[in-house]
Amino acid sequence: MQIGAIPVSNDGEMDQISQPVSDPATSRARAAAFAVHIFTAMGAGVALLAMLEAVREHWANMFGWLGVALIIDAIDGPLARKLDVIRLQPNWSGEVLDLVIDFVTYVFIPAYAITASGMLLPLAAPVLGIGIVVSGALYFADRRMKAADNHFRGFPALWNAAAFYLFLLHLPPVLSTLGIAVLVALTFAPFHVLHPIRVVRLRWLNLWLIAVWAVLAIYTLVRDFNVGAPVVAVLCAIAAYIVGSDAVIRRMRLFKT
Repeated sequence: MQIGAIPVSNDGEMDQISQPVSDPATSRARAAAFAVHIFTAMGAGVALLAMLEAVREHWANMFGWLGVALIIDAIDGPLARKLDVIRLQPNWSGEVLDLVIDFVTYVFIPAYAITASGMLLPLAAPVLGIGIVVSGALYFADRRMKAADNHFRGFPALWNAAAFYLFLLHLPPVLSTLGIAVLVALTFAPFHVLHPIRVVRLRWLNLWLIAVWAVLAIYTLVRDFNVGAPVVAVLCAIAAYIVGSDAVIRRMRLFKT
C-alpha cells in the first residue's frame, strides 16, 4: 500500500514528509497477486450463469458452466502459490474466497438441480435438498475434511458430480432418492475418497483417468446426456475407482501382512 505525503507545520511553512513508496516491481507483483483473487472470484460469476441455466432447466448448460468453475478452481491454487499471493496480498484470504465459491458450485447449485429436476420422489426431494446443503456446509467447515495423505474423509460434498451421475443414469425415482440419501449419510462416514490430483499414490494413473473422464463428460454434455452404454460404463467405472480405490488398496495391504 502506498501512503501519500503528510503535511506538517514548520515556522509557518508546510513541509512534506514522504513515506517510502514501493518499487515498480513490487507493485506489479502485488497487482498480479490480486489478479489471482479476481480470477478466483470470477467463479462466483460463473456460478450465477450456471444457476440461471438451472432455473431454465437447461441442465447440460448448467453442468457446462459448473465445469468452467471447476477449471477455475483447479488453476487458481497453483497460480496463487506461484505468485506468492499470501505474502503479497495478506488482507484478502484466498482460502475463504475459494471455500465460498466452492460451496456454491459444488453444493448449492447442484442441490437445486437435484431437488428441482423431478428425478427424486416429490416428498423426499426438498428434505434431501436441505440435507445436501446442511451436510455440505458442515463438511466445508470441518478441519478434518482431508487426511494426511490428501484423501478426503467421507463423501467429499462433490454434489456437482453426484448430480451429473443422477442425470446420466436417470434411474427410477425410488433408486435416485435412495442414492442421494446414502451420499448424505456418507458425508461424515469413516472412509477415504481419492483426491485425483493431490494424492501422490498412483498419481499418473489418476491424472490419466481424470483426463478421460473430462473428455467423456464434455461429450456427454454436448449430447445432452444422450450417450451409449460404453460411455456410461466408463464414466461409472472411473467414479467407482475414485470412491473405492483407497479402501481396496488398504484391504489388499491387510491381506499381505
